[in-house]
Parts: sequence; structure tokens; C-alpha cells
Amino acid sequence: MATSAHQNFAKYLATDHMASDLVPLDASKLQVTRTTQPKSKLPKEKLVFGQSFTDHMLTVEFDQASGWGTPEIKPYGPLSLDPSACVFHYAFELFEGMKAYKDSQGKIRLFRPDMNMARFNKSAARICLPTVDGEELIKLISELLKLDQSFVPEGEGYSLYIRPTLIGTSSGLGVGAPDKALLYVICSPVGPYYPTGYKAISLEATDYATRAWPGGVGDKKLGANYAPCIKPQLSAAKNGHQQNLWLFGEEKFITEVGTMNVFFVFKNADTGKKELVTAPLDGTILEGVTRDSILKLARDRLDPNEWEVNERYYTAHEVAEKAENGLLVEAFGSGTAAVVAPIKNIAFNGKDYDVPLVPGEQYGEMAKTVADWIADIQYGVVDSEWSRVIN
Repeated sequence: MATSAHQNFAKYLATDHMASDLVPLDASKLQVTRTTQPKSKLPKEKLVFGQSFTDHMLTVEFDQASGWGTPEIKPYGPLSLDPSACVFHYAFELFEGMKAYKDSQGKIRLFRPDMNMARFNKSAARICLPTVDGEELIKLISELLKLDQSFVPEGEGYSLYIRPTLIGTSSGLGVGAPDKALLYVICSPVGPYYPTGYKAISLEATDYATRAWPGGVGDKKLGANYAPCIKPQLSAAKNGHQQNLWLFGEEKFITEVGTMNVFFVFKNADTGKKELVTAPLDGTILEGVTRDSILKLARDRLDPNEWEVNERYYTAHEVAEKAENGLLVEAFGSGTAAVVAPIKNIAFNGKDYDVPLVPGEQYGEMAKTVADWIADIQYGVVDSEWSRVIN
């Protein structure tokens, strides 16, 4: 039976309301309450991903009857939600992952935040949560960063991880579009993903579980996409592998690795050219900001006489065949947390296939190259429109 909240929303949809009737997200209305109990900061070398947080958080409530409420930056602390809130029962939740970087001049920079905002809104629209003006949310996040800028650690590999989150908060049981929501942003100082240098990973090619499927939500950053992946990862770990190489369909199409996009480098036996390849955005692949950055930089900087950069379907069978014929050059995952995750081994169909690395190192040449390209932009070493200074 529909709850009153759901009945009200159905009534709202039945009327001729326009989006302009609702109050938009407005950064100029921001209210700030500073903490009276500032936290002590951990030494850089003791930072653990996602385990410590800054002094403040950003919250904004949404109500379908009126729109976005007053944005608030306030001391980091617990949320208070009704036990029947729809986020707990029907997974009305999405999030983004982005980072702030401190350059050599002490300026705080965001890397392509507009891409995160676009994906945020696509995820929200898919599960009937309210969308936002991305530039207004970037302004609000920037104010949070200015207030907590002392938590942004210095040095290459160090950053402040930013987690914008949107949840449905309508109370009452019954599946329907939420009429209330909460947007909040928390931040966590983090160190290098590989504190002692790259560590190439081993993968289990996984076809007994499916991460995403056509018509589903694999291209959206929903919390519901992540929990079901843990059990297969634990299964892979029992067999000595760090992550799953997600396969799809009878053809064994390669889609992603763990929670990252994945790239392979092949050599063409006939032409001698190398090919950087990743799966196309067909609705099953997360629209990764790092993925997009790698593709754009590679197309711009690699010699087309020596390289092809392709988004196409390819299979585990193709990878195995190329490995057997010496045409597999390297492979790596890509994502916000690690930027790149070099791959050293893939277990598929009862066989282990070694993935080449630079001799004596734990990475392939292309993985290291694109990681350096991106880091130079993130830390302001090279000028780029992708890097936005906020202070």
C-alpha cells in the first residue's frame, strides 16, 4: 500500500507543475557553523583511505513540495533518519568520488568536477532522486574545501577524497518515488594508493557472477551496484587473486575490473602498431572520469603512426589468444582512488596468463605514462582547463 508521501508525490505528478516551481540549489544561501572541537590531524604516513574525516560536512535537504532547502556547512557528525526511510529499504542512494589536490603553491585544485556533476545527475535521474545545478554544487563543495583546506595533505599522491552523496529520506514502507532527499558531502584526507610503489594485481576472470547487464544501472554510481560484488571478490581472494575481471555473456566480453574501468594494450602482428582498448559505454560500463581522461589524453598525445586508441568490445578469449602469441603488451584498471592499477596476471578457463610489466617494476609502460600525465594536471604541474583552482 502506498504511503502518504508516495500518494502526495503521485498527486504532484498528476498536476501540471514545472521544474521552475521548485527552489533550485543555491550556493548563495549557504549557512556555515564552524566546529568548536577541531580534530587533530594524522601524520601523512598514517592516512588510511576513507578512515579519517575533516572537521565539517555539507548538507542540503530536498522536499518535492518546495525544492532545495538551505545549504549548510556544519561540524561533521551523525545523521538522524527515520528507520523507515526509503534509503534503508529500497536503496535510493548514489554517490560520487572526486579529489582535491594541493599544488606546489599551496592552491587547492579539483580535477574535472563537471564530469562528476554530470554523472551525479544521471545517477539521480535514474532512481527518481532530484538533480542539481552542477555548478552550484561545485561552489558549495569549494566552500567546504576552503574551510577545511588544512586537511588537504601536501605532496604528490596525497589528496583529499570528496564523497558527495544523495539519499532518499521519505519515511514509510512502500516502493515509490521519494518526495524527500538529503544531499551531503564528506571529505577524507588520503595518501598514495600504493604507498611503497605500484603493486600489480592478479585477477580472476569472473563469469559466474554478473556486475552489470544491458538495460540495468551498471553505468550509474549507485551504492546498490557495489554490495553484490563483495562476495565474488572474496571468492577470488580465496584463490589468490586481488580482484575480479568481470565478464559478460556467452562471448565472455570484458567489462570492468573490481570497481574500476579496465584497459588493455595489444600489439597488431601485421602492422606492429599498438592498440589501447577499453569497453565502450553501452550502459553496462561506468562512465569513469579517469577512463575518459585517459582516452582523451592518449588520443591527443600518442603517435597515430604507432598507436590506435579504441573503445570496442573484446573478450577474455581474445586476451588469452594474444597472451599465448606474445601480443598482449599490458593491462591496467583505472579509477579515482588509484588512477591506475597495473595487472600482472589473469586466471581464465583454468589457466593463468601473465601480463607483461616493465622488467624489475610493478607496472606497464602505458599505465605509468597515463598516471604521470594525469598527476601533472591534478597537481598543477601543467596548465589545463581540467584543473580548477578553488582558493
